[in-house]
Amino acid sequence: MTGSMDRTLVFSWLVILGLGIVMVASASVAISSTLLLKHGIYVVLALGGLLAVLITPLDWWRQSHRLALVVSLLLCAAVLVPGIGVEVNGARRWIGLGAFSIQPAEVCKVLLLVYLAGYLQRFHDELADRPLALFRPLVMLMLPAALLLMQPDFGSVVVVMTVSVALLFVAGARLRHFLLLVLLGASALGALAQLEPYRMQRLLSFLNPWEHAFSSGYQLTQALIAFGRGEIFGLGLGEGIQKLFYLPEAHNDFIFAVIAEELGLVGALLVIALFALLIVRIFRVGRAALLEGNYFGGYLAYGVGLMLGVQCLVNLGVNTGVLPTKGLTLPFVSYGGNSLIVSCAMIGLVLRLQLERSQHG
Repeated sequence: MTGSMDRTLVFSWLVILGLGIVMVASASVAISSTLLLKHGIYVVLALGGLLAVLITPLDWWRQSHRLALVVSLLLCAAVLVPGIGVEVNGARRWIGLGAFSIQPAEVCKVLLLVYLAGYLQRFHDELADRPLALFRPLVMLMLPAALLLMQPDFGSVVVVMTVSVALLFVAGARLRHFLLLVLLGASALGALAQLEPYRMQRLLSFLNPWEHAFSSGYQLTQALIAFGRGEIFGLGLGEGIQKLFYLPEAHNDFIFAVIAEELGLVGALLVIALFALLIVRIFRVGRAALLEGNYFGGYLAYGVGLMLGVQCLVNLGVNTGVLPTKGLTLPFVSYGGNSLIVSCAMIGLVLRLQLERSQHG
């Protein structure tokens, strides 16, 4: 089975996953002695999820793509129900299951990719000439997006809609239709940002974080200090200072700043190179499937690459001050069970596609 897989893809994914374990251990040293153990359990669960996806035929996902949309809607709605959804810091984003909790936004990312891939397979020949076929899936995606906004989870909405529009372009949407979608999407996101004062505050502090260094710009300024301290080769693994209660979410959303401080510019660039290699290899699998006429598998693989790539770019942009502060994890690296399990499940889908291609070949 392993001989049928892209070894470069698997290698880059495993190195990133291993790096995540090491960096979570380093970043959490001052927070909790049990956090690394929990992360280790999440890694085992994520590998189990990958194997479960790997042994499931892609045809099962294709036949269930409409059901995937329904399940995503039910999960996003359930989290808003008192007694089911768990509220933390004013946000209701988790469904408690004892020692573990489900974050519907993370699960929805892979379910919506399955739905989109199934839709694009059915209407592949109509996307270029029938604008209605192009806009219909976006209208359907607005339903879970609205539920995500009610949690509120603005970041997940941005990622899901960005990936959806990009995937439609890959599927053959005309450039003028694509640009219209980008314009409409940007306008909608801008309007949503203005509706909530805290979102506008983040935008303002992002433009000049040092002016808000002890309020809304605190996380970004501390991250930038970590980058400055790391210089070229870093302070050394485990030697970072910012993770010691200066940088909030050092083991989660801002773990890339810890990497930059301890491994320096060289280490940070190597991490970026690993992600770039992984995503390019995923795109390569998707392109090969499309050339063979396997539209569901091809669009699903492209969707996985886009989802991981966009989330990676957003996280790196937030850490470096290129984008406004937003709580999105760095795939495979940040602490967090839901993100890790879903991200590994996405890799499982790509590996399953390649396995089926080699069997049929």
